[in-house]
Amino acid sequence: MKFHVFVFVGVVHLLSLNSGKAVYGNGISQRTFQEIKEEIACYGDVAKAIINLAVYGKAQNRSYERLALLVDTVGPRLSGSKSLEKAIQIMHQNLQEDGLENVHLEPVKIPHWERGEESAVMLEPRIHKMAVLGLGGSIGTPPEGITAEVLVVTSFDELQRRAPEARGKIVVYNQPYTNYSRAVQYRVQGAVEAAKVGALASLIRSVASFSIYSPHTGIQEYQDGVPKIPTACITVEDAEMMSRMASRGSRIVIQLKMGAKNYADADSFNTVAEIIGSKYPEQETENNRRAKSPRFRSSLYNLDMGPLLKICMVVLVSGHLDSWDVGQGAMDDGGGAFISWEALSLIKDLGLRPKRTLRLVLWTAEEQGGIGAFQYYQLHKANISNYSLVMESDLGTFLPSGLQFTGSDKARAIVEEVMCLLQPINVTQVFRAGEGTDINFWIQAGVPGASLLDDLYKYFSFHHSHGDTMTVMDPKQMNIAAAVWAVVSYVIADMEEMLPRS
Repeated sequence: MKFHVFVFVGVVHLLSLNSGKAVYGNGISQRTFQEIKEEIACYGDVAKAIINLAVYGKAQNRSYERLALLVDTVGPRLSGSKSLEKAIQIMHQNLQEDGLENVHLEPVKIPHWERGEESAVMLEPRIHKMAVLGLGGSIGTPPEGITAEVLVVTSFDELQRRAPEARGKIVVYNQPYTNYSRAVQYRVQGAVEAAKVGALASLIRSVASFSIYSPHTGIQEYQDGVPKIPTACITVEDAEMMSRMASRGSRIVIQLKMGAKNYADADSFNTVAEIIGSKYPEQETENNRRAKSPRFRSSLYNLDMGPLLKICMVVLVSGHLDSWDVGQGAMDDGGGAFISWEALSLIKDLGLRPKRTLRLVLWTAEEQGGIGAFQYYQLHKANISNYSLVMESDLGTFLPSGLQFTGSDKARAIVEEVMCLLQPINVTQVFRAGEGTDINFWIQAGVPGASLLDDLYKYFSFHHSHGDTMTVMDPKQMNIAAAVWAVVSYVIADMEEMLPRS
């Protein structure tokens, strides 16, 4: 088997030399960086045309208006819900009517959880009805609820130190918010850690950068071998109030009722549309299939190898269509999904067709841990070498600060040059750590990845809350975000070579 691969790669290398270009081990032409810079600079007029159409032309505000129509019609789109599947069918039709190519649905299985009726009431030291949102995947309480004394802690370390006090109580986490990645571990792991020390339930301070008495939901994870206990988020205000009460020695008692239920996995779909590449379309030709056969690979004398150079190549742009069941899911991640659609619309409207296929994927069940995206990865990972760049917008579509990027130093240098094309709208910075729940599978396997970066303080003020509505969105900022997304995806897809990998 190793011999066959060696022969195959060797023949491709000979062909590349015949074309006048040496190649790296990953198939990237070894041009000078100056040549690449000059190639990118030639896209200046195309970038200006995309910007003018998106920001000042007939397409301005289009992504905002499209998004408003969907979320006003369908509302929030929880994994496993009828509203999510209605949204998927609407988007499938929208993409077809927009004239995009290869529009189709790829079936997946996704979790189905419903929160039911829920309440949390402080009974001591005074009566106080608390705002509460159950966390995704949580079990419910008995019908009569759970009434118990509260133990307030600020960290997992404090919980361990006070473990003997936790048995039979409701653990309340009042962890400080320094950034999302640090604070979110309490939402994800809080129930498990509380259960390990014998707690009956856990209430987690909402992971939010700002609060006006708004609970913020999200996924949590149970652990095999650890009892499952009900878990929910409460407001920053209530968490801090109970922390103050506890520090004074007050006894706090809460009655928690949750009607949450988990059901069997539901059928759903990732929604896909494309602009098929002019030179490297995503299709399997008969010659390519023949070229992959062991018999063909082992032949040193078959010189009809032209189709081998016409490899299927893709730049993927994406956002997720599902949301939590509060607000409208306009910001998270309606905006990201719709600027990704808008990127293809802008390119199509200008009559552009890049060399590589531009593939739009609207993921399902991202909020449950990238469930739809993982199944897409399993289905398509055999073609991983053909993905030049994977992109996901899932951190808001406010005024972009720039692009987050993960990849080799050579790829980063290329992306920095591409971002210079966005000087007319003053969005040129390239930051570290491009990521996204749905594209991380590809990034971890070595594919370059990019994500849109903007105002994270604002984003996490509304994230997973009732406040995530169209009121948060700004059409002019969405126009700029869509322009960035379209320019980057088009140029990377149209360049002569794929982004180099490590």
